[in-house]
Amino acid sequence: MVAARRRAPAMADVAQVAGVSHQTVSRVLNGHPSVRPQTRARVLAAIESLGYRRNSAARALVTSRSATIGVVTTGSPLYGPTSTLFAIERAARDAGYFVSVAALASYDGEAMRTVLEHLMSQGVEGIVVIAPQDDVAAAVDSFSSPVPVVLVAAREGAGTGLEVAVDQRAGARLATEHLVSLGHERIMHLSGPDDWFDARERVLGWRDAMADAGLGTAGLLAAGDWSAERGYRSGLGLADRTGAARPTAVFAGNDQLALGLLRAFWERGVRVPDDVSVVGFDDVEGAAYLVPALTTVRQPFDELGRECLDVLVAALGDVAVARDVAIAPRLVVRSSTAPPTG
Repeated sequence: MVAARRRAPAMADVAQVAGVSHQTVSRVLNGHPSVRPQTRARVLAAIESLGYRRNSAARALVTSRSATIGVVTTGSPLYGPTSTLFAIERAARDAGYFVSVAALASYDGEAMRTVLEHLMSQGVEGIVVIAPQDDVAAAVDSFSSPVPVVLVAAREGAGTGLEVAVDQRAGARLATEHLVSLGHERIMHLSGPDDWFDARERVLGWRDAMADAGLGTAGLLAAGDWSAERGYRSGLGLADRTGAARPTAVFAGNDQLALGLLRAFWERGVRVPDDVSVVGFDDVEGAAYLVPALTTVRQPFDELGRECLDVLVAALGDVAVARDVAIAPRLVVRSSTAPPTG
């Protein structure tokens, strides 16, 4: 004989154990301020003892709210977009929201429209779009959404919507100013792909700091992508330069490019930081264990995720919020940078 399946505890069971009404349990679950602390404690203890779990589908039917947000991503495996996605998911979970993720197959307006409509068909209350490139942001700008949309894009001259980003330009300034403070004058910037907002903002930050120091900005070298291989190829070319043609410091557009540089310089016998200082951007896992340990700019992804949720939740509550939020990065100084020896 098959034993009858045990029924999952319901809200009524919690109310009975706690000695309160069904409505009081509901108020506790929804964080209503009118519940007395002692009563709240009894309800929470009953929930814990029974192993009660809220039925989200039933809640959505009653409240007409799904407690779900959509996140659109390009599906990029790169550190920045991936870390942003994870940070948004953690922040949403902490705030009591579920997350539905949709990856774009292409970056045109029609693909974006299809993805956004797919998310809205699931009843999402708002949407966050991770948009590191021009085409993605343009596709979002072309779509009129009935729910709030927050764009994660570090673009100069924000659009008309809600935008949150780490201040890439400020981060690049930090990196370059650090090299200037050490006494470097021939500071090259190895930049990322030009269709990425982050890459262009980092170029601007480097230019700002160089101009402030009265230094020229001829030392711009476009890597073309974010890969360690491009950093390696670029590094071989730089190592073969002699005299004043070789920079005494390189600010790489990201840590992967910096990793390639370190390998190329090592192969060519160019000592870091004795002959050339190297700075990266991102502070990826393991950057502190490279040889030498990499000086880099850390992006506060957890703060980025929380800001995205705060802006979105405020918009859902029709609360006035800043339409363009910039989060400050931080320079992490390690042993890949030092004063020039020449």
